[in-house]
Amino acid sequence: MKGIRGISQLSKRLYAAQAARKRRFYAAARAGHSLAQPLAGLKLSPGAAHSYQDVHVTRLPSGLVIASLENYSPASKIGVFIKAGCRYETPENQGVTHVLRLASNLSTKGASAFKICRGVEAVGGSLSVTSSRDNMVYTVDCLRDDIDTVMEYLINVTTAPEFRPWEVSDLTSRLKMDKALAAQSTQIGMVEGLHSAAYKNALCNSLYCPDHMVGNIQSEHLHQFVQNNFTSARMALVGLGVDHTVLKQVGEQFLNIRSGAGTTGAKAQYRGGEIRLPSTSSMVHSAVVSHSAATGTSEALAFSVLQHVLGAGPHIKRGSGLSSKLVQGVAKATADPFDVSAFNASYSDSGLFGVYTISQAAAVGDVMKAAVAQVKAVADGGVTAEDLTRAKAQLKGQVLMSLETTEGLLEAMGSQALATGSYCPAEEISKNINNVSLADVSDAAKKFMTGKKTMASSGNLIKTPFVDEI
Repeated sequence: MKGIRGISQLSKRLYAAQAARKRRFYAAARAGHSLAQPLAGLKLSPGAAHSYQDVHVTRLPSGLVIASLENYSPASKIGVFIKAGCRYETPENQGVTHVLRLASNLSTKGASAFKICRGVEAVGGSLSVTSSRDNMVYTVDCLRDDIDTVMEYLINVTTAPEFRPWEVSDLTSRLKMDKALAAQSTQIGMVEGLHSAAYKNALCNSLYCPDHMVGNIQSEHLHQFVQNNFTSARMALVGLGVDHTVLKQVGEQFLNIRSGAGTTGAKAQYRGGEIRLPSTSSMVHSAVVSHSAATGTSEALAFSVLQHVLGAGPHIKRGSGLSSKLVQGVAKATADPFDVSAFNASYSDSGLFGVYTISQAAAVGDVMKAAVAQVKAVADGGVTAEDLTRAKAQLKGQVLMSLETTEGLLEAMGSQALATGSYCPAEEISKNINNVSLADVSDAAKKFMTGKKTMASSGNLIKTPFVDEI
């Protein structure tokens, strides 16, 4: 893409100054100074009001959000987050986001597919695309010295895709392979079926291309979806191990491609329902959920704590989760082998909460009823201060450990920047978790018990009860 090399000289000057600053930084660290604070007497840049380890967030006039953390890592990670998940698909282009995930390395207006592949691999980098029901994320990893090179390809892929018809047509075989692999996972089928039954629109769309659209997503569908959703106001540019000034320069110069808010997606409408997926498997997977809360709300945090009160799965490798209320309750109802955990999913405007069980076909009714009974016990006040303290500690541990990885930290920064235009630090998250009370957890459990249920089941369903029998 013309002009992208224009940031090279800028970044070289910035990194030269940065290198000198780092040498002083590490020298001071060896002398016994804390790495968590800026060096004494070292002036911060005009836009940096806090220490070097703080996340900096800037919203440009176009609506584009820039978020970065300069962690002085020799490797950098940069992502473009876009409000373009499968919830924004229409009946005419269902499956388009699945095709977009596979089309990330196709030719663009500025680089051929071969050039992108060769250029990224030549510097030891990687380019990947993931998507959820809310967002799509384009991510590049590279050594710090190669940021300019991989950034060029990232910008080309997100702002100048070409979607040549013959290249799009060649994706059909990969699309079928993706669907075949997903079909082998009972858990994926359950989650997809659960959302299909729970919602009337938006969140009912699958992450995978439906069968009737395989081979029918054309170049025009991709261009139209990108035109409607890949706008500046729906994007966040996020970086780890990169100077905020450089990242902001890139955003201002190359990501202000299309202004406006783009297509306004419909608000998810929860309806409740049931889907049954019979098979010859002797193990039955079942999930019963009801409507919970949107991510980022205090109510959603209460549901997260409730999940850990009930049991979010084993915390020890090959552990059985004996401390889980769900495991203890179900163990009294059956002697057959089983697995049970609380299910919790939150989105920008909705959420699902419930229980997920795996059991023998003959025992599935007893297991499911015992699991739901444990949620009722919490709703009736059967949770102690000790249970709450343990659940909060587990949730805080889960959140904080996820932020220890570059993938988890980038995801947290990007999703928050895209949703709110800001970033909530780990200390604030821990404080909010501590503020959840027993009454909040009890109210969340009551909402599940009184709400309209959605149920999904897979396996030998001869003895599996229906949702109205739970």
